[in-house]
Amino acid sequence: MGETQEITLTQMRKSVEKLGSSTEKHGDPTLMRFLIARSMDPNKAAKMYVQWQKWRASLVPNDFISDSEVTEELAAKKIYLQSLSNKGFPVFICEGSKHFPSKDQLQFKKFVVHLLDKSIASSFKGREIGNEKLIGVLDLKNISYKNVDARGMITGFQFLQAYYPERLAKCFILNMPWFFVSVWRLISRFLDKATLEKIVIVTSDDERRDFVKEVGEETLPEEYGGRAKLRPLQEVKLVPLED
Repeated sequence: MGETQEITLTQMRKSVEKLGSSTEKHGDPTLMRFLIARSMDPNKAAKMYVQWQKWRASLVPNDFISDSEVTEELAAKKIYLQSLSNKGFPVFICEGSKHFPSKDQLQFKKFVVHLLDKSIASSFKGREIGNEKLIGVLDLKNISYKNVDARGMITGFQFLQAYYPERLAKCFILNMPWFFVSVWRLISRFLDKATLEKIVIVTSDDERRDFVKEVGEETLPEEYGGRAKLRPLQEVKLVPLED
């Protein structure tokens, strides 16, 4: 780490303290994610970090969302958590045809946190470093109008932007039907440039080859051109962290 980065990190820590909070529970890799997301501005990064802490304390007071808090969302069996990609990123797959807009928005928000937290934690090697990333795959095959949930997708992406900065490595959208294009235009208005640059709408053979290569055949399920089996999110057991 360069001297400039060290100075910026120190400035951010001081700025967080001025805002009445603390960075003692998180190391440099975590703080760097917030700095990168705010163009290395220590004051803006500190503000974002403190907002994240407050949001986390409010929505996730136990620091994790248990299966029992999101039973209805899990029951749909729409999310699969695969092993790690070629670059060591966890890969989750969402089957859009099994998703329906939630009547319980609080549970849906908790489910987004449950999914992101569990996906990231599946890449931990004994402990969290703080700079882990993930790959999301959204499969829109066989979706109908009943499955369309612009509000839900906006919530998911806004959570990534505001509370999981620099966690998204790539998001691949597969099998987008013609009627979803206008929905996607609406959703994309709520996404910042850095997020949009990480989203690939897979349409051509070249893009599909890149998708398979990026995820890796050992991790990608057979249904998508790989050699793995689909692993439902709730069946994945995480290894306990080291103290």
